[in-house]
Amino acid sequence: MELRHLRYFVAVAEASNFSRAAERLHIAQPPLSKQIRDLEAELGVQLLDRRGRPLKLTPAGSVFLAEARSILAQVDRSITAARQAERGESGQLTVGFNSSAANSILSDVLRAVRSSFGDIELVLQELTARQQLEALRKGEIDVGFMHRFPIEEDDGTLNFLTVLRESFVAVLPETHPLATRTEISLNQLAGDRFILPPSHLGTNLYAQIASLCRQSGFEPNVIQEAQWMQTILSLVSAGMGVTLLPENVLSLQRQGVVSRGLLDETPVLEMAVVWSSDRVSVVLDTFVRVTQEVTRSSGD
Repeated sequence: MELRHLRYFVAVAEASNFSRAAERLHIAQPPLSKQIRDLEAELGVQLLDRRGRPLKLTPAGSVFLAEARSILAQVDRSITAARQAERGESGQLTVGFNSSAANSILSDVLRAVRSSFGDIELVLQELTARQQLEALRKGEIDVGFMHRFPIEEDDGTLNFLTVLRESFVAVLPETHPLATRTEISLNQLAGDRFILPPSHLGTNLYAQIASLCRQSGFEPNVIQEAQWMQTILSLVSAGMGVTLLPENVLSLQRQGVVSRGLLDETPVLEMAVVWSSDRVSVVLDTFVRVTQEVTRSSGD
């Protein structure tokens, strides 16, 4: 039995007539009649009652019709799924991201992917940049969103696509003496206690913030380290200290915290989407392409 036998039978059953079914299938009637008789012979049951007009299904034919339709529908779904996978329109992708990405570009990218490619299953993992780099090299995630690392971290095994550029802002408790200013100089925070991302994780943010403070003439008094941006904001809100964070923090509403621009010239932080250079995946290509489109549209 072949799939064409099922399609022929369904056509005859739906038309209740061999001639009309043959026209629908674009074949001659005699070969169609023979194909149905061959099918009945192979099954060992009569599917059609040919004694009257229009043709009627036998009880066995009614049962077989339902099953044939189900089989053909599943075959069609399988063909569609295979073609979608070939085009990168379906499959699974594991995406790593940090707090800054979650506060900025990530939601727009995920919304665009879900809107245009709803059959792509996205598995999300919130990780530090260091954890993402390790996961990428181990194949544990397919793509990540993180701030660009110093050049020594780029050993040629990873592809970087910059999706966002942003500056630092000062984050203070609302009771801080400088909270009433619209902008402040970094050296005005020289006597404050700082809360920074963990230095032991090798995060680029810690190194850049410490370097900025030194350029302003002081060594930051780091009294607490916290991995996630929300945790840092909670500690600032509690009055434990101040911090410098990427300006995407402005998208977060936290009671007891204010963010102020810096008068100092600070480096521009680059947020990038990162993936392994040797990773071959049509789904990954689709994801990166959508990310590029979102980046262009948000920059317009």
